[in-house]
Amino acid sequence: MSLTTRTVFSTGQQETAIRVPLELHGVPLPPPKTTLQKLRDKVSEIFFPDDPLHQLKNKSFKTKLILGLQYFFPIFQWLPGYGFDLFRSDLVSGLTIASLAIPQGISYAKLANLPPIIDSSFVPPIIYSVLGSSRHVGVGPVSIASIVMGAMLSEFVSPTDDPDLYLKLAFTSTLFAGVFQASLGIFRMGFIIDFLSKATLIGFMAGAAIVVSLQQLKGVLGITHFTSKMEIIPVMSSVFSHKNESKKKPRLFWVSAAAPLTSVIISTLLIFCLKSRADKIPKIGQLPKGLNPPSVNMLYFHGSHLALAAKTGLITGMLSLIEGIAVGRTFASLGNYQVDGNKEMMAIGIMNIVGSCSSCYVTAGAFSRSAVNYNAGAKTAMSNIVMATAVLVTLFFLMPLFYYTPNVVLAAIIITAVIGLIDYQAAYKLWKVDKLDFVACLCSFLGVLFISVPAGLSLAIGISVFKVLLHITRPNITILGNIPDTQIFQSLERYTNAVRIPSFLILGVAAPVYFANSTYLQERILRFIREEEERIELGRERLLKCLILDMTAVTAIDTSGIDTIYELGKTLQKRSLQLALVNPVGSVTEKLHKSKALDLFSSNKGLYMSVGEAILDITAAWKA
Repeated sequence: MSLTTRTVFSTGQQETAIRVPLELHGVPLPPPKTTLQKLRDKVSEIFFPDDPLHQLKNKSFKTKLILGLQYFFPIFQWLPGYGFDLFRSDLVSGLTIASLAIPQGISYAKLANLPPIIDSSFVPPIIYSVLGSSRHVGVGPVSIASIVMGAMLSEFVSPTDDPDLYLKLAFTSTLFAGVFQASLGIFRMGFIIDFLSKATLIGFMAGAAIVVSLQQLKGVLGITHFTSKMEIIPVMSSVFSHKNESKKKPRLFWVSAAAPLTSVIISTLLIFCLKSRADKIPKIGQLPKGLNPPSVNMLYFHGSHLALAAKTGLITGMLSLIEGIAVGRTFASLGNYQVDGNKEMMAIGIMNIVGSCSSCYVTAGAFSRSAVNYNAGAKTAMSNIVMATAVLVTLFFLMPLFYYTPNVVLAAIIITAVIGLIDYQAAYKLWKVDKLDFVACLCSFLGVLFISVPAGLSLAIGISVFKVLLHITRPNITILGNIPDTQIFQSLERYTNAVRIPSFLILGVAAPVYFANSTYLQERILRFIREEEERIELGRERLLKCLILDMTAVTAIDTSGIDTIYELGKTLQKRSLQLALVNPVGSVTEKLHKSKALDLFSSNKGLYMSVGEAILDITAAWKA
């Protein structure tokens, strides 16, 4: 423990004591590194924060080969030790999520304005079982991506007037989504999806859920002529302008979608038994048996709508990736294990690339299926293979049974699914915790509700980026005071017992100093100085002589930031004020030295390890 001394400062009205060390400590430069070493370390920190190759260190070639195989194909981690007990649990959970996947697959396809196909619940889950790192994720189409795909594509191409082109664009969008997702994983750039903040996503999903639920009034009320638009005003206008058609509402309006497959079975049996009296109830109709043919020849790489397919794929890929990774991490935390975010991106991306070539549209880890999978006792990703097998049996043998399934049940399933996206508790929490986050949530919600789903999503992304820029360009600066009889300096605003040190203004800067905020920092610091001098004049205290910047939280600095420090020092010199910098990190210290910015300072190069040492040294120099 270092020896300290108790130094007393008098303001004329009261005395303030701080404990400071008996000797000063220098602020050393970091160990010397070559430019190549610095670049390697920076790249490693940006793209490989988890050090994925650490498990290969000091291992034999055979062990490295096995570990590498397990890393790229996680199925080899659990398959060698797989036994009957695990399979029994996975069989139950797989059949359980299959009962949810079949009606959901038909319903979500309608959300995307696609034919009622369920191939998306067969091919992608098998791919994920091999490549995915989660034990509990249930793979399939997700409501939010289905909503956005349907809204974006149908805005330019009618699914009824030109169904072939629409289907081509859907498969091509899925391909672009998969390429985008896999690229993020391969190049370890998952931080890009973090730009869509949770607050804006909450508002976006709530707005989309309301609009989609209202869209299902077509099926619930039996309206034949209904708008395909996804904004609340056209939807409600369509309901009231065609209210005469709603008199034909089906008698099965009361059917609940709480248990989707049960609802489908019961309603289908009822319609079949009463088909002579229920001929006016809209039904699914004939569905093709077997797997849909490969769709490689349907991928659309030329023509005027290619940009639309790429944009739709990028946005739906981002949304499904956010949900898939969030779902994986949620259930991994419940199961006390970890999922690799980059592996998940590659797995989701590859399964969408393969899916686009096998008549599937965008899929990811669906929250509803994953929750059922977890609660049903799934132990490994084998549950997805069981689900896919059950779906395959349905495709080959059971598809004709859906002929009499009424559309009202599918509408109810969709409403039940998407209404869960309205998280009012999360919105209320945003209001309590962070008003700016709540405003972002509200703007996203209203944008989807009154403009359009794509516009609302663009607004959500724009607000998220604006928040980031706001925090970067307007960093937090606080006035620090001393906790009496300690070496601790904390915010005067937060700590009522903290006191000012006469003749010193101590400011804490809590952000990197970049070109984006350097001008603001300089102007704000000069304003602090002016306000402090006005306060001193009113209180008739000792004149301000020194500004101390606590740079503990300044993790980086660029040339604009260095110029700001230098110009600030020159400005203070002209006003007979001294400037001291406290505890800059190694890279900041190195840049300040190399730029010669510290030549402006006389004593100790203006750098100190702690605020207390700076005060001790500067005060001693004044007395000398």
